[in-house]
Amino acid sequence: MASPEDLTGGPASLYEARKGVYPKKVDGRFRRFKWLVMAVTLAIYYVTPWLRWDRGAYAPDQAVLVDLAHRRFYMFQIEIWPHEFYYVAGLLIMAGIGLFLVTSAVGRAWCGYACPQTVWTDLFQHVDRLIDGDRNAQIRLANGPWTAEKIAKRGLKYAVYLAIAFWTGGAWILYFADAPTLTQDFWTGQAAPVAYGTVAALTATTFVLGGFMREQVCIYMCPWPRIQTAMMDEKSLLVTYKEWRGEPRGSVKKAQAHPGAFGDCIDCNQCVAVCPTGIDIREGPQIGCITCALCIDACDGVMAQVGRPRGLIDYCTLDDAATEKAGGAARPVRQTLLRPRTIVYFSIWCAIGAAMLFSLGQRTRLDLAVQHDRSPLYVQLSDGHIRNSYTLKLRNMETRPRRVEVAMTGLSDAKLWSEDGARENAGQRIQMTLPADSVTRARLFVAAPGAGPARQDFTLMAWGLDGDPRGDSETIQFDRPETGQ
Repeated sequence: MASPEDLTGGPASLYEARKGVYPKKVDGRFRRFKWLVMAVTLAIYYVTPWLRWDRGAYAPDQAVLVDLAHRRFYMFQIEIWPHEFYYVAGLLIMAGIGLFLVTSAVGRAWCGYACPQTVWTDLFQHVDRLIDGDRNAQIRLANGPWTAEKIAKRGLKYAVYLAIAFWTGGAWILYFADAPTLTQDFWTGQAAPVAYGTVAALTATTFVLGGFMREQVCIYMCPWPRIQTAMMDEKSLLVTYKEWRGEPRGSVKKAQAHPGAFGDCIDCNQCVAVCPTGIDIREGPQIGCITCALCIDACDGVMAQVGRPRGLIDYCTLDDAATEKAGGAARPVRQTLLRPRTIVYFSIWCAIGAAMLFSLGQRTRLDLAVQHDRSPLYVQLSDGHIRNSYTLKLRNMETRPRRVEVAMTGLSDAKLWSEDGARENAGQRIQMTLPADSVTRARLFVAAPGAGPARQDFTLMAWGLDGDPRGDSETIQFDRPETGQ
Protein backbone atom coordinates (compact mmCIF):
# COMPACT_ATOMS: atom_id res chain seq x y z
CA MET A 1 0.00 0.00 0.00
CA ALA A 2 1.34 3.41 -0.93
CA SER A 3 2.43 5.65 1.89
CA PRO A 4 0.53 8.96 2.26
CA GLU A 5 3.75 10.84 1.54
CA ASP A 6 4.97 12.49 -1.60
CA LEU A 7 8.27 11.70 -3.32
CA THR A 8 10.12 14.31 -1.27
CA GLY A 9 9.33 12.53 1.96
CA GLY A 10 6.85 15.12 3.21
CA PRO A 11 3.24 14.37 4.10
CA ALA A 12 0.89 14.32 1.12
CA SER A 13 -1.95 16.84 1.18
CA LEU A 14 -5.45 15.42 1.09
CA TYR A 15 -6.96 18.82 0.39
CA GLU A 16 -6.68 20.89 -2.75
CA ALA A 17 -7.28 24.60 -2.43
CA ARG A 18 -9.97 26.13 -4.58
CA LYS A 19 -8.84 27.41 -7.93
CA GLY A 20 -10.55 30.57 -9.02
CA VAL A 21 -13.11 30.24 -11.82
CA TYR A 22 -13.46 33.25 -14.11
CA PRO A 23 -15.96 32.42 -16.87
CA LYS A 24 -15.46 34.25 -20.14
CA LYS A 25 -18.30 36.16 -21.74
CA VAL A 26 -19.92 34.22 -24.57
CA ASP A 27 -22.86 34.73 -26.91
CA GLY A 28 -25.08 32.10 -28.45
CA ARG A 29 -28.49 30.52 -28.33
CA PHE A 30 -27.96 28.81 -24.99
CA ARG A 31 -26.48 31.93 -23.41
CA ARG A 32 -29.52 33.91 -24.59
CA PHE A 33 -31.78 31.23 -23.17
CA LYS A 34 -29.98 31.51 -19.83
CA TRP A 35 -30.53 35.28 -19.94
CA LEU A 36 -34.23 34.67 -20.49
CA VAL A 37 -34.55 32.12 -17.67
CA MET A 38 -32.61 34.34 -15.28
CA ALA A 39 -34.78 37.37 -16.09
CA VAL A 40 -38.03 35.41 -15.71
CA THR A 41 -37.09 33.62 -12.48
CA LEU A 42 -35.71 36.74 -10.78
CA ALA A 43 -38.75 38.75 -11.85
CA ILE A 44 -41.08 36.09 -10.42
CA TYR A 45 -39.16 36.01 -7.14
CA TYR A 46 -38.89 39.76 -6.59
CA VAL A 47 -42.23 40.91 -8.06
CA THR A 48 -44.68 38.22 -6.88
CA PRO A 49 -45.13 39.55 -3.30
CA TRP A 50 -46.27 42.89 -4.71
CA LEU A 51 -49.03 41.45 -6.89
CA ARG A 52 -52.56 42.10 -5.65
CA TRP A 53 -55.62 39.82 -5.86
CA ASP A 54 -59.05 40.92 -4.72
CA ARG A 55 -60.61 38.30 -2.43
CA GLY A 56 -63.22 40.54 -0.87
CA ALA A 57 -63.30 42.55 2.30
CA TYR A 58 -62.61 39.61 4.64
CA ALA A 59 -59.33 38.27 3.21
CA PRO A 60 -55.89 39.70 2.36
CA ASP A 61 -55.40 41.05 -1.15
CA GLN A 62 -51.82 39.80 -1.66
CA ALA A 63 -51.77 37.38 -4.59
CA VAL A 64 -49.31 34.92 -3.00
CA LEU A 65 -49.17 34.86 0.78
CA VAL A 66 -48.12 32.35 3.44
CA ASP A 67 -50.14 33.71 6.37
CA LEU A 68 -48.56 31.92 9.32
CA ALA A 69 -50.42 34.01 11.88
CA HIS A 70 -53.81 32.80 10.61
CA ARG A 71 -52.53 29.48 9.24
CA ARG A 72 -53.51 30.12 5.64
CA PHE A 73 -51.78 29.82 2.28
CA TYR A 74 -53.08 31.99 -0.54
CA MET A 75 -52.15 31.67 -4.20
CA PHE A 76 -54.33 33.90 -6.34
CA GLN A 77 -57.82 32.36 -6.18
CA ILE A 78 -56.72 29.30 -4.19
CA GLU A 79 -56.82 29.32 -0.40
CA ILE A 80 -55.33 26.40 1.55
CA TRP A 81 -56.27 25.75 5.18
CA PRO A 82 -54.13 23.71 7.62
CA HIS A 83 -56.31 20.62 7.25
CA GLU A 84 -55.81 20.83 3.47
CA PHE A 85 -52.04 20.54 3.64
CA TYR A 86 -52.23 17.55 1.33
CA TYR A 87 -52.45 20.05 -1.53
CA VAL A 88 -49.02 21.38 -0.59
CA ALA A 89 -47.78 17.80 -0.36
CA GLY A 90 -49.20 17.21 -3.84
CA LEU A 91 -47.34 20.23 -5.20
CA LEU A 92 -44.10 18.96 -3.69
CA ILE A 93 -44.67 15.54 -5.24
CA MET A 94 -45.33 17.20 -8.61
CA ALA A 95 -42.12 19.20 -8.24
CA GLY A 96 -40.15 16.04 -7.51
CA ILE A 97 -41.63 14.13 -10.44
CA GLY A 98 -41.05 17.18 -12.63
CA LEU A 99 -37.37 17.08 -11.73
CA PHE A 100 -37.30 13.35 -12.51
CA LEU A 101 -38.88 14.09 -15.89
CA VAL A 102 -36.45 16.89 -16.75
CA THR A 103 -33.43 14.87 -15.63
CA SER A 104 -34.39 11.74 -17.56
CA ALA A 105 -35.03 13.84 -20.67
CA VAL A 106 -32.32 16.52 -20.73
CA GLY A 107 -29.95 15.66 -17.88
CA ARG A 108 -29.08 18.39 -15.39
CA ALA A 109 -30.91 21.16 -17.22
CA TRP A 110 -32.50 22.25 -13.93
CA CYS A 111 -29.03 22.81 -12.49
CA GLY A 112 -27.84 24.62 -15.58
CA TYR A 113 -30.69 27.07 -15.98
CA ALA A 114 -33.25 27.34 -13.16
CA CYS A 115 -31.58 26.30 -9.88
CA PRO A 116 -31.47 29.31 -7.50
CA GLN A 117 -27.75 28.75 -6.89
CA THR A 118 -27.15 28.86 -10.65
CA VAL A 119 -29.32 31.92 -11.19
CA TRP A 120 -27.72 34.01 -8.45
CA THR A 121 -24.20 32.82 -9.32
CA ASP A 122 -24.81 33.81 -12.93
CA LEU A 123 -26.03 37.22 -11.77
CA PHE A 124 -22.93 37.75 -9.60
CA GLN A 125 -20.65 36.68 -12.46
CA HIS A 126 -22.20 39.38 -14.63
CA VAL A 127 -21.44 41.85 -11.84
CA ASP A 128 -17.82 40.64 -11.96
CA ARG A 129 -17.60 41.35 -15.68
CA LEU A 130 -19.26 44.73 -15.32
CA ILE A 131 -16.81 45.92 -12.65
CA ASP A 132 -13.59 43.91 -13.16
CA GLY A 133 -13.81 43.19 -16.88
CA ASP A 134 -13.89 39.90 -18.74
CA ARG A 135 -11.96 36.74 -17.89
CA ASN A 136 -8.39 37.94 -18.58
CA ALA A 137 -8.91 41.20 -16.73
CA GLN A 138 -10.37 39.34 -13.74
CA ILE A 139 -7.39 36.96 -13.62
CA ARG A 140 -4.90 39.84 -13.81
CA LEU A 141 -6.73 41.70 -11.07
CA ALA A 142 -6.95 38.62 -8.82
CA ASN A 143 -3.24 37.83 -9.20
CA GLY A 144 -2.09 41.44 -9.01
CA PRO A 145 -1.03 43.42 -5.92
CA TRP A 146 -3.50 45.28 -3.73
CA THR A 147 -3.40 48.66 -5.42
CA ALA A 148 -5.86 51.49 -4.92
CA GLU A 149 -7.66 50.40 -8.11
CA LYS A 150 -8.03 46.82 -6.88
CA ILE A 151 -9.28 47.93 -3.47
CA ALA A 152 -11.81 50.28 -5.09
CA LYS A 153 -13.08 47.60 -7.48
CA ARG A 154 -13.30 44.99 -4.75
CA GLY A 155 -15.16 47.38 -2.47
CA LEU A 156 -17.62 48.33 -5.22
CA LYS A 157 -18.17 44.73 -6.28
CA TYR A 158 -18.76 43.48 -2.75
CA ALA A 159 -21.15 46.36 -2.13
CA VAL A 160 -23.17 45.30 -5.18
CA TYR A 161 -23.04 41.68 -3.96
CA LEU A 162 -24.35 42.80 -0.59
CA ALA A 163 -27.15 44.87 -2.16
CA ILE A 164 -28.31 41.93 -4.26
CA ALA A 165 -28.11 39.58 -1.26
CA PHE A 166 -30.02 42.00 0.97
CA TRP A 167 -32.69 42.47 -1.69
CA THR A 168 -32.96 38.68 -1.92
CA GLY A 169 -33.48 38.23 1.82
CA GLY A 170 -35.85 41.19 1.96
CA ALA A 171 -38.00 39.77 -0.83
CA TRP A 172 -38.31 36.42 0.94
CA ILE A 173 -39.97 37.77 4.09
CA LEU A 174 -42.56 39.60 1.96
CA TYR A 175 -44.15 36.24 1.13
CA PHE A 176 -45.17 35.85 4.80
CA ALA A 177 -46.91 39.19 5.43
CA ASP A 178 -48.52 42.04 3.52
CA ALA A 179 -45.63 43.37 1.43
CA PRO A 180 -46.28 47.16 1.63
CA THR A 181 -47.05 47.03 5.35
CA LEU A 182 -44.05 44.85 6.21
CA THR A 183 -41.73 47.00 4.11
CA GLN A 184 -42.80 50.13 5.97
CA ASP A 185 -42.51 48.40 9.34
CA PHE A 186 -39.10 47.00 8.42
CA TRP A 187 -37.58 50.37 7.57
CA THR A 188 -39.17 52.11 10.55
CA GLY A 189 -37.93 49.48 12.99
CA GLN A 190 -41.40 48.19 13.85
CA ALA A 191 -41.18 44.74 12.23
CA ALA A 192 -40.92 41.57 14.31
CA PRO A 193 -37.40 40.48 15.31
CA VAL A 194 -37.79 37.30 13.24
CA ALA A 195 -38.07 39.46 10.10
CA TYR A 196 -34.71 41.11 10.72
CA GLY A 197 -33.14 37.79 11.64
CA THR A 198 -34.43 36.11 8.49
CA VAL A 199 -33.20 38.91 6.25
CA ALA A 200 -29.79 38.84 7.91
CA ALA A 201 -29.47 35.05 7.51
CA LEU A 202 -30.55 35.03 3.85
CA THR A 203 -28.37 38.04 3.06
CA ALA A 204 -25.33 36.25 4.51
CA THR A 205 -26.00 32.95 2.73
CA THR A 206 -26.69 34.60 -0.63
CA PHE A 207 -23.58 36.78 -0.30
CA VAL A 208 -21.32 33.83 0.54
CA LEU A 209 -22.81 31.08 -1.62
CA GLY A 210 -23.45 33.18 -4.71
CA GLY A 211 -20.51 35.53 -4.38
CA PHE A 212 -17.67 33.26 -3.30
CA MET A 213 -18.46 29.54 -3.08
CA ARG A 214 -20.34 29.28 -6.37
CA GLU A 215 -19.30 26.05 -8.13
CA GLN A 216 -18.29 24.49 -4.81
CA VAL A 217 -21.95 24.43 -3.81
CA CYS A 218 -22.83 22.53 -6.99
CA ILE A 219 -19.93 20.08 -6.79
CA TYR A 220 -19.54 19.44 -3.05
CA MET A 221 -22.53 20.69 -1.06
CA CYS A 222 -25.57 19.91 -3.18
CA PRO A 223 -26.87 16.31 -3.04
CA TRP A 224 -28.89 16.68 -6.22
CA PRO A 225 -26.07 15.80 -8.69
CA ARG A 226 -25.63 12.46 -6.94
CA ILE A 227 -29.35 11.78 -7.12
CA GLN A 228 -29.57 12.82 -10.75
CA THR A 229 -26.91 10.33 -11.72
CA ALA A 230 -29.29 7.51 -10.83
CA MET A 231 -32.04 8.98 -13.00
CA MET A 232 -30.06 9.45 -16.19
CA ASP A 233 -29.47 6.66 -18.66
CA GLU A 234 -27.96 6.16 -22.09
CA LYS A 235 -30.99 7.86 -23.67
CA SER A 236 -30.76 11.12 -21.68
CA LEU A 237 -29.58 14.23 -23.49
CA LEU A 238 -26.22 15.37 -22.10
CA VAL A 239 -23.65 17.95 -23.09
CA THR A 240 -21.15 15.73 -24.88
CA TYR A 241 -17.75 16.24 -26.47
CA LYS A 242 -17.51 14.01 -29.55
CA GLU A 243 -13.94 12.82 -29.15
CA TRP A 244 -14.04 10.63 -32.27
CA ARG A 245 -14.48 13.82 -34.26
CA GLY A 246 -12.24 16.13 -32.24
CA GLU A 247 -9.22 13.91 -31.50
CA PRO A 248 -6.35 14.16 -31.93
CA ARG A 249 -6.31 17.86 -31.21
CA GLY A 250 -4.25 20.26 -33.22
CA SER A 251 -4.10 23.91 -34.18
CA VAL A 252 -5.38 25.20 -37.49
CA LYS A 253 -1.81 25.56 -38.78
CA LYS A 254 -0.96 21.98 -37.87
CA ALA A 255 -4.13 20.72 -39.51
CA GLN A 256 -3.29 22.65 -42.69
CA ALA A 257 0.25 21.32 -42.68
CA HIS A 258 -0.84 17.72 -42.08
CA PRO A 259 -4.26 17.15 -43.73
CA GLY A 260 -6.23 14.35 -42.12
CA ALA A 261 -3.85 13.95 -39.19
CA PHE A 262 -5.87 16.00 -36.69
CA GLY A 263 -9.47 16.21 -35.58
CA ASP A 264 -11.74 19.23 -35.49
CA CYS A 265 -10.73 20.34 -31.97
CA ILE A 266 -8.09 23.07 -32.29
CA ASP A 267 -7.37 22.98 -28.53
CA CYS A 268 -8.38 26.61 -28.07
CA ASN A 269 -9.74 25.91 -24.54
CA GLN A 270 -12.70 28.22 -25.12
CA CYS A 271 -15.04 25.52 -23.79
CA VAL A 272 -13.10 25.59 -20.52
CA ALA A 273 -12.88 29.39 -20.40
CA VAL A 274 -16.66 29.88 -20.53
CA CYS A 275 -17.59 27.09 -18.11
CA PRO A 276 -19.10 28.50 -14.87
CA THR A 277 -17.75 25.53 -12.88
CA GLY A 278 -14.32 25.49 -14.54
CA ILE A 279 -14.39 21.92 -15.89
CA ASP A 280 -13.07 20.60 -19.19
CA ILE A 281 -15.97 18.93 -20.97
CA ARG A 282 -13.46 17.12 -23.20
CA GLU A 283 -12.60 14.88 -20.26
CA GLY A 284 -16.04 13.30 -20.46
CA PRO A 285 -19.15 13.39 -18.23
CA GLN A 286 -18.37 14.63 -14.72
CA ILE A 287 -20.20 15.84 -11.66
CA GLY A 288 -19.09 19.43 -12.19
CA CYS A 289 -21.01 19.71 -15.47
CA ILE A 290 -24.37 21.41 -14.93
CA THR A 291 -25.30 21.12 -18.64
CA CYS A 292 -25.69 24.88 -19.08
CA ALA A 293 -24.39 24.38 -22.67
CA LEU A 294 -22.25 27.54 -22.70
CA CYS A 295 -19.40 25.36 -23.94
CA ILE A 296 -21.58 24.50 -26.94
CA ASP A 297 -21.98 28.20 -27.75
CA ALA A 298 -18.23 28.77 -27.44
CA CYS A 299 -17.30 25.75 -29.55
CA ASP A 300 -19.87 26.48 -32.24
CA GLY A 301 -18.48 30.01 -32.53
CA VAL A 302 -14.93 28.70 -32.95
CA MET A 303 -16.03 26.09 -35.49
CA ALA A 304 -17.72 28.82 -37.52
CA GLN A 305 -14.52 30.88 -37.50
CA VAL A 306 -12.33 28.03 -38.73
CA GLY A 307 -14.87 26.81 -41.26
CA ARG A 308 -15.77 23.51 -39.65
CA PRO A 309 -19.25 22.13 -38.93
CA ARG A 310 -20.85 22.89 -35.57
CA GLY A 311 -21.68 20.20 -33.04
CA LEU A 312 -18.23 19.13 -31.87
CA ILE A 313 -19.70 19.75 -28.41
CA ASP A 314 -23.45 19.25 -28.43
CA TYR A 315 -26.47 17.89 -26.61
CA CYS A 316 -26.30 14.19 -27.37
CA THR A 317 -27.35 10.90 -25.78
CA LEU A 318 -24.85 8.12 -25.18
CA ASP A 319 -26.76 5.92 -27.63
CA ASP A 320 -26.63 8.57 -30.35
CA ALA A 321 -22.98 9.21 -29.59
CA ALA A 322 -22.21 5.54 -30.23
CA THR A 323 -24.29 5.64 -33.44
CA GLU A 324 -22.50 8.72 -34.74
CA LYS A 325 -19.11 7.23 -33.88
CA ALA A 326 -20.02 4.18 -35.97
CA GLY A 327 -20.96 6.44 -38.88
CA GLY A 328 -24.73 6.54 -38.41
CA ALA A 329 -27.10 9.45 -37.88
CA ALA A 330 -28.45 10.57 -34.51
CA ARG A 331 -32.17 10.36 -33.85
CA PRO A 332 -34.31 13.50 -33.96
CA VAL A 333 -34.63 15.26 -30.61
CA ARG A 334 -38.37 14.57 -30.59
CA GLN A 335 -37.76 10.82 -30.60
CA THR A 336 -35.17 11.22 -27.87
CA LEU A 337 -37.60 13.07 -25.60
CA LEU A 338 -40.69 10.96 -26.35
CA ARG A 339 -39.73 7.59 -24.93
CA PRO A 340 -41.47 5.29 -22.43
CA ARG A 341 -39.63 6.60 -19.37
CA THR A 342 -40.37 10.27 -20.00
CA ILE A 343 -43.94 9.52 -21.07
CA VAL A 344 -44.56 7.63 -17.81
CA TYR A 345 -43.12 10.48 -15.74
CA PHE A 346 -45.17 13.02 -17.66
CA SER A 347 -48.35 10.94 -17.34
CA ILE A 348 -47.91 10.60 -13.57
CA TRP A 349 -47.20 14.32 -13.27
CA CYS A 350 -50.33 15.21 -15.27
CA ALA A 351 -52.48 12.72 -13.34
CA ILE A 352 -51.50 14.21 -9.98
CA GLY A 353 -52.10 17.73 -11.27
CA ALA A 354 -55.49 16.82 -12.74
CA ALA A 355 -56.53 15.08 -9.51
CA MET A 356 -55.58 18.14 -7.47
CA LEU A 357 -57.45 20.48 -9.80
CA PHE A 358 -60.53 18.26 -9.68
CA SER A 359 -60.34 18.10 -5.89
CA LEU A 360 -60.01 21.89 -5.68
CA GLY A 361 -63.04 22.32 -7.89
CA GLN A 362 -65.17 19.87 -5.91
CA ARG A 363 -64.16 20.72 -2.36
CA THR A 364 -66.78 22.25 -0.12
CA ARG A 365 -66.14 25.53 1.63
CA LEU A 366 -68.07 24.40 4.70
CA ASP A 367 -66.63 21.85 7.07
CA LEU A 368 -68.37 20.21 10.03
CA ALA A 369 -66.91 18.36 13.03
CA VAL A 370 -68.85 17.06 16.06
CA GLN A 371 -67.58 15.77 19.39
CA HIS A 372 -69.75 13.97 21.93
CA ASP A 373 -69.47 15.20 25.51
CA ARG A 374 -68.20 12.31 27.62
CA SER A 375 -69.01 13.55 31.09
CA PRO A 376 -71.82 12.90 31.47
CA LEU A 377 -72.71 10.74 28.51
CA TYR A 378 -76.39 11.58 28.88
CA VAL A 379 -78.84 13.37 31.17
CA GLN A 380 -82.32 12.03 31.96
CA LEU A 381 -84.89 14.83 31.80
CA SER A 382 -87.97 15.09 33.98
CA ASP A 383 -90.30 14.10 31.14
CA GLY A 384 -88.40 10.84 30.54
CA HIS A 385 -86.43 12.02 27.52
CA ILE A 386 -82.68 11.51 27.30
CA ARG A 387 -80.44 14.44 26.44
CA ASN A 388 -76.97 14.21 24.94
CA SER A 389 -74.59 17.16 24.57
CA TYR A 390 -72.22 17.82 21.66
CA THR A 391 -69.60 20.36 20.69
CA LEU A 392 -70.04 21.46 17.08
CA LYS A 393 -67.29 23.05 15.00
CA LEU A 394 -68.28 24.70 11.73
CA ARG A 395 -65.48 25.94 9.49
CA ASN A 396 -66.47 28.64 7.01
CA MET A 397 -63.75 28.73 4.36
CA GLU A 398 -65.43 31.48 2.37
CA THR A 399 -64.16 35.05 2.52
CA ARG A 400 -67.67 36.25 3.46
CA PRO A 401 -70.15 35.53 6.27
CA ARG A 402 -72.53 32.66 5.57
CA ARG A 403 -75.94 31.63 6.78
CA VAL A 404 -76.04 27.85 7.24
CA GLU A 405 -78.51 25.25 8.38
CA VAL A 406 -77.70 22.28 10.63
CA ALA A 407 -80.06 19.30 10.60
CA MET A 408 -80.12 15.76 11.91
CA THR A 409 -81.43 12.52 10.47
CA GLY A 410 -81.65 8.95 11.72
CA LEU A 411 -82.99 9.70 15.21
CA SER A 412 -86.80 9.61 15.27
CA ASP A 413 -88.80 11.92 17.55
CA ALA A 414 -85.59 13.74 18.56
CA LYS A 415 -85.20 17.48 19.05
CA LEU A 416 -82.17 19.64 18.40
CA TRP A 417 -81.35 23.02 19.88
CA SER A 418 -78.27 25.16 20.60
CA GLU A 419 -76.98 26.49 23.86
CA ASP A 420 -78.40 29.96 23.22
CA GLY A 421 -81.81 28.56 22.25
CA ALA A 422 -84.64 26.95 24.18
CA ARG A 423 -85.91 23.39 24.15
CA GLU A 424 -89.47 24.65 23.65
CA ASN A 425 -88.44 25.95 20.21
CA ALA A 426 -86.36 22.88 19.31
CA GLY A 427 -86.85 20.93 16.09
CA GLN A 428 -84.94 18.78 13.63
CA ARG A 429 -82.83 21.69 12.39
CA ILE A 430 -81.35 25.03 13.41
CA GLN A 431 -79.84 27.95 11.52
CA MET A 432 -76.60 29.77 12.30
CA THR A 433 -74.57 32.67 10.91
CA LEU A 434 -70.87 31.99 10.48
CA PRO A 435 -68.27 34.77 10.32
CA ALA A 436 -66.04 34.91 7.26
CA ASP A 437 -62.95 32.74 7.07
CA SER A 438 -63.25 31.34 10.58
CA VAL A 439 -64.13 28.37 12.78
CA THR A 440 -67.31 28.70 14.85
CA ARG A 441 -67.83 26.55 17.93
CA ALA A 442 -71.32 25.87 19.27
CA ARG A 443 -72.77 23.64 21.96
CA LEU A 444 -75.69 21.52 20.79
CA PHE A 445 -78.25 19.47 22.72
CA VAL A 446 -80.20 16.52 21.35
CA ALA A 447 -83.14 15.06 23.27
CA ALA A 448 -84.83 11.80 22.29
CA PRO A 449 -87.34 9.44 23.95
CA GLY A 450 -85.85 7.26 26.66
CA ALA A 451 -87.09 4.03 25.06
CA GLY A 452 -84.61 2.81 22.52
CA PRO A 453 -81.22 1.19 22.03
CA ALA A 454 -78.42 2.13 24.38
CA ARG A 455 -76.31 3.37 21.48
CA GLN A 456 -77.82 4.70 18.28
CA ASP A 457 -76.10 6.35 15.34
CA PHE A 458 -77.51 9.43 13.66
CA THR A 459 -76.20 12.05 11.23
CA LEU A 460 -75.64 15.78 11.57
CA MET A 461 -75.55 17.73 8.30
CA ALA A 462 -74.70 21.34 7.51
CA TRP A 463 -75.18 23.27 4.28
CA GLY A 464 -75.27 26.86 3.13
CA LEU A 465 -78.46 28.87 2.58
CA ASP A 466 -76.76 31.29 0.18
CA GLY A 467 -77.06 29.45 -3.12
CA ASP A 468 -74.29 26.87 -2.62
CA PRO A 469 -76.01 23.66 -1.48
CA ARG A 470 -72.79 21.75 -0.92
CA GLY A 471 -72.02 21.01 2.70
CA ASP A 472 -70.65 18.43 5.08
CA SER A 473 -71.98 15.73 7.38
CA GLU A 474 -70.82 13.45 10.18
CA THR A 475 -72.31 10.36 11.77
CA ILE A 476 -72.25 10.40 15.56
CA GLN A 477 -73.69 8.42 18.47
CA PHE A 478 -76.63 9.02 20.80
CA ASP A 479 -76.38 7.31 24.18
CA ARG A 480 -79.17 6.08 26.48
CA PRO A 481 -79.19 4.10 29.71
CA GLU A 482 -78.81 0.36 29.35
CA THR A 483 -82.16 -1.52 29.35
CA GLY A 484 -83.29 -2.26 32.86
CA GLN A 485 -81.04 0.35 34.43
